[in-house]
Amino acid sequence: MSARAPVPARRAEDGVFGEFRRRLGSGELGSLPVVLGLILLWAVFEILNSNFLSPRNLSNLSVDIVGTGLIAVGVVFVLLIGEIDLSVGSVSGLAAAAFAVLNVNEGLPEWLALVIAVLLGALIGVVHGFFFARFGVPAFVVTLAGLLAWNGLTLYLLGQSGTINLDDQGLVAKLTSYYFHDIAAAYGLAALGPTAFFLAAYRDRWRRKAAAMPYRPLHEIAVRTGAIAVVAFAAAYVLNRFQGLPLALLIFVVLVALLDVLLRRTPYGRSVYALGGGVEAARRAGVRVAWVRISVLMVSGTMAALGGLFLASRITSVSQPSGSAILLLNALAAAVIGGTSLFGGHGRTWCAVLGILVIESLASGMALLSIQSALQFMITGGVLLAAVVLDSLSRSSQKTRGRA
Repeated sequence: MSARAPVPARRAEDGVFGEFRRRLGSGELGSLPVVLGLILLWAVFEILNSNFLSPRNLSNLSVDIVGTGLIAVGVVFVLLIGEIDLSVGSVSGLAAAAFAVLNVNEGLPEWLALVIAVLLGALIGVVHGFFFARFGVPAFVVTLAGLLAWNGLTLYLLGQSGTINLDDQGLVAKLTSYYFHDIAAAYGLAALGPTAFFLAAYRDRWRRKAAAMPYRPLHEIAVRTGAIAVVAFAAAYVLNRFQGLPLALLIFVVLVALLDVLLRRTPYGRSVYALGGGVEAARRAGVRVAWVRISVLMVSGTMAALGGLFLASRITSVSQPSGSAILLLNALAAAVIGGTSLFGGHGRTWCAVLGILVIESLASGMALLSIQSALQFMITGGVLLAAVVLDSLSRSSQKTRGRA
């Protein structure tokens, strides 16, 4: 009997629109709802106030998203394993307070105080993860205890005055006040994004083709690359019409991209997704469950500390409201609104970017329209509820089709 001939490599013939129909039919909506919602939101605010899409406002918006956005990116890691971190707001406030005390009160160099503050966030995440992974205490309870404890420690460090002002010309202050005025900086970043995407997609296509697996046709990769290029160069054009590329936005985009590679292109990232799909199945597949649990909380704590420093940079001070409950809710909402599933196993770091864009766009638009912040909270709550309902409906649809 002759050996069976190998199955030839084949393209995903349906292309972009075919895949879109398949995803829509199977309930895999991804980030489509939030993208459409963001476009609609910007259109409405621009109609109501023509200053919303002005270069100045969009540039300010690109900096405003960074602090909370970094915290939300860390939250994505925890949500991917089906858990939640309630301490990120308090950890961000504590890191900022620790930096202020070390630098302003104790005279430590800014760079060293900054490193210690970030390491403090990572250490706190490890502590949370240790109790969660080794003692079996639910992450919800561990991080709730952290929320209270770290908030109390922040108040203690700030002392009776409750506020420490930072050097407005210092390293941390420049994180959100420095701009690359040369237009080549913004356009260079805009060119780098689509190029990196194309190379990664082409490499993935080549590897799948060599393994006789379905792969994307070149025209589909070209369409996706072109769409990213249009958005990137439009953003660069707008930023260059004001003050240029903000340093904060550059750091944010680079960190989100690196963490996305970590999640989607490494064995560690696959372990995180596997754990979100089911603890016992992940353990049987050889995933080091305890290590992954500790590591995602460490990432969450580190990103919370970084976010707290950027938030302090924006106002060049640290005060008792730093790390408030509103910050926690905005970070969680950003991750979920952007498309990260509360049930684990689905989401990307870019989800946090989309989510925080929605939240900060609401804040910016309502500020321009002189609408009370109370209404902003109600609308954000409604958007969050809609995102969770969509996530639940998507999972139900996938289970019906045997895809979840």
